[in-house]
Amino acid sequence: MLEDGEAVEILVERADSKRIVGNVYKGKVTSVKPGLQAAFVDIGLERAGFLHASDLDHDDDTDEENSRGRSRYRKVPDIGTVLKTGDDIIVQVTKEPISTKGPRLTADISLPGRYLVMMPKGRQIGVSRKIDDRKERNRLKEIVQSNRPEQGAFIIRTAATTAQDNAVIADVKYLGNLFAGIDTKNRESEAPALIHEDVGMVVGLIRDIFKEDTSRLIIDDKDDYDRLMAYVKTFAPELSDRIQQFTGNLPIFDHFEIEQEIRRTLDKRVWMKKGGYLIIEQTEALVSIDVNTGRFTGRRNQEETILQTNILAAKEVARQLRLRDLGGIIVVDFIDMESEGNRKRLFNDVRQHLKRDRARHKVFPVSGLGLVELSRQRVRPSLESQLSNDCPYCTGVGKVLSMETMSSKIERLIHRIAIVTKETRLQIQANPVLALYLLEERPEQFRDLCTTFKIELNVLDDPTLHVEDFRVVSLDSGKDLIAEFEKKTQRGGRR
Repeated sequence: MLEDGEAVEILVERADSKRIVGNVYKGKVTSVKPGLQAAFVDIGLERAGFLHASDLDHDDDTDEENSRGRSRYRKVPDIGTVLKTGDDIIVQVTKEPISTKGPRLTADISLPGRYLVMMPKGRQIGVSRKIDDRKERNRLKEIVQSNRPEQGAFIIRTAATTAQDNAVIADVKYLGNLFAGIDTKNRESEAPALIHEDVGMVVGLIRDIFKEDTSRLIIDDKDDYDRLMAYVKTFAPELSDRIQQFTGNLPIFDHFEIEQEIRRTLDKRVWMKKGGYLIIEQTEALVSIDVNTGRFTGRRNQEETILQTNILAAKEVARQLRLRDLGGIIVVDFIDMESEGNRKRLFNDVRQHLKRDRARHKVFPVSGLGLVELSRQRVRPSLESQLSNDCPYCTGVGKVLSMETMSSKIERLIHRIAIVTKETRLQIQANPVLALYLLEERPEQFRDLCTTFKIELNVLDDPTLHVEDFRVVSLDSGKDLIAEFEKKTQRGGRR
């Protein structure tokens, strides 16, 4: 996702590791822990899911943005009186497994559509607080009330503003039929079983993110483009003219300069304008971010220099939290300022820059030590953990790129080399682990490259190479094609 030309979110979904947030399972309770007010539920995954007592009942709320936010502060049932080991229960995943923890679950199922969210356990009809026009609120409530099924609560989402009546009615019927299908599959299945799989990432973007403030969505896969257009024509036809198929010569991430942002998300040091920089450290307990003036010396006094650095850092910190998908407790060590007014300005700037963040968050005022503490919703593992594996050379102290990421990196590089150098016979020389992965796990992708660019491509293992190192050479001349490609692109850039 780009905002004002800058990457602010990178979401990753691979065919062999799809996200499970939103999936509904028929699970079996494996243990009940009254001391934790929680139960562990087997849903058929490697680790049992965690279900807290506060997530057993439905709490009717009138706002889609806050429907989960206050459950911890209401009276919750004693879990020992509600569940026992061996019980079957219908649950939905609200948080992906992270590190050694299993998925977070809720028994209060919610099914999102384009304009509505349905919760089968409730009866209320709520309207997002962001729809502030009373006439529009009443219109939408009347549509839902007149067409709702016998069971279920509904929250009318912000996206429903000015939506056509028939579009909202179609969403009501779609969600009603969706729950009926889940109910049927529940009766026919034995726990543990998946009884509803949420839409994939691309359709999820349309449903949850693609709104009036989004100018366009660009997709480079024709099959996905066709599927997406078919979905949009049925559920959101007004969006179809803002969806484009990418047809450029360069890979889409290179064209929009996203490739370099992906590389930078693995760096601890983040440079800012004017020479200041951030140091970002992720630990098991929290994320620490240190702000430094670096090469920035300013033109006035020291307090003004520090203020300018902190103001720039506030914006960059907000962007990095979204870009790297950092969650949990986050502590930002801004440079200490003497002026109370400057501290308040910094606090307000941090809050302002985080307004675009879709994840729930809370920011606390600047402390006496210049620290800003904040919490941010953690739904999935951070981007770093998705793009990298523990380094086999240092037993997890450092990081190396995963085989999937390395393979994708090589594919994109072959794409660029074939276009720029016009070579037709290429050889990839890689560490044996990477070479084996390319040959056994990615043969179809490389066959497609050969067909598309009319090239011959083979793979040779080289035990002397680090797992992240590889070479691409010409089988005709023996030239290093990576160096050749970089030379030609640099020359082209100077021209």
